Amino acid sequence: MLMKHPQGNYRFMVGIAPYSCGVVAEPGYEIVLVTLAVGLPWRKGFQAVENYFRHQGIARTALCGIQLRCPAPYSMADFIAFNQQYTQVLREWNVYVGDHNPIARTNVAPVENPPAETVMHAFAYVRPSEEPGPSFIVAGAGELKEGKLVEEGIIRKGDCSAAALVEKSTYVMNVMSERLRALGGQWRDVNRVNLYTIHGIDRILQEVVFPQVGAASQHGVHWYPTRPPVRGIEFEMDLRGLTNEMCLRL
Repeated sequence: MLMKHPQGNYRFMVGIAPYSCGVVAEPGYEIVLVTLAVGLPWRKGFQAVENYFRHQGIARTALCGIQLRCPAPYSMADFIAFNQQYTQVLREWNVYVGDHNPIARTNVAPVENPPAETVMHAFAYVRPSEEPGPSFIVAGAGELKEGKLVEEGIIRKGDCSAAALVEKSTYVMNVMSERLRALGGQWRDVNRVNLYTIHGIDRILQEVVFPQVGAASQHGVHWYPTRPPVRGIEFEMDLRGLTNEMCLRL
């Protein structure tokens, strides 16, 4: 379901404790994505975001998205432990809506030049805008059945055959489509499709991605040679439809 953030000028699709499933700006507002030219250790990243917000006159509650990069995939137990630290910072920022975490997130592990520790890669916030059309981020998801962080929920865990990867990516693609619809978007509104995997994507593109994305294919597909954040998960995606993005050194 979608919930309105009472101070954030956006709505979010309720997810689980570590993250929401996606965010969409209210009419009269847009989401802006800021990618860090150099990733910062994630706690320092939050400090840098706070400084940026202060200088720009932006309230903390405008924060609606975070991208992290971790050194390697976690065990499920370590992933849950990290999320407890991460969500504590969000609670300190007072961005929660009741018991719900509104922040959309993607967290993946680069294969080449991985960071020495988990770093903040990007953040997103909401600001007033007269731009027409929806402004949204669909949070990252892998082939882990929605709702619980349990290893038993990983689809075809340990199987990286071509058929298994098609099944995994098909599940993820369906999750992306469902979240997109829930946020009020359509594929023609999407201008960024990201794939995160170390496996070959040719068959996945032809059999799974391109048949669904439709008009969004005009913007191409961006592949990151990364692993999802939990060991045993092999494929992840996220999406967005934004008008303004920037890259800054904070």
